[in-house]
Amino acid sequence: QVWLAESGGGLVQAGDSLRLSCAASGRGFGAATMAWFRDVPGKGREFVAGISAPGTLTDYSSAVQGRFTISRDNSKKTLDLQMNNLKSEDTAVYYCAGRPFISIALEQDAYQYWGRGTQVTVSS
Repeated sequence: QVWLAESGGGLVQAGDSLRLSCAASGRGFGAATMAWFRDVPGKGREFVAGISAPGTLTDYSSAVQGRFTISRDNSKKTLDLQMNNLKSEDTAVYYCAGRPFISIALEQDAYQYWGRGTQVTVSS
């Protein structure tokens, strides 16, 4: 079981940068594929970015490709999301998620471990 806790959200202006972090506890983080999802008002929960257990493979949604970077440190049990050139449409609650399988999945139902989320608000 892996427990997750996000931090780093806040209110920023369009064009700014923000870094989200997710701290894990329990056993299994190093073997888990991890991802960031977000709840966008009116759109539901959507996949943002994913990273393989060793950190060698990443995947991004087209909406954030080129602006966001996902990374992890298995020795510290942390997952990060560097968000650059933020836009108003990035406003959402961001969640850290994990699954004890090899592949990066785009569907939220494929993930067993979830944090409680952190709010990111981008003003235009």
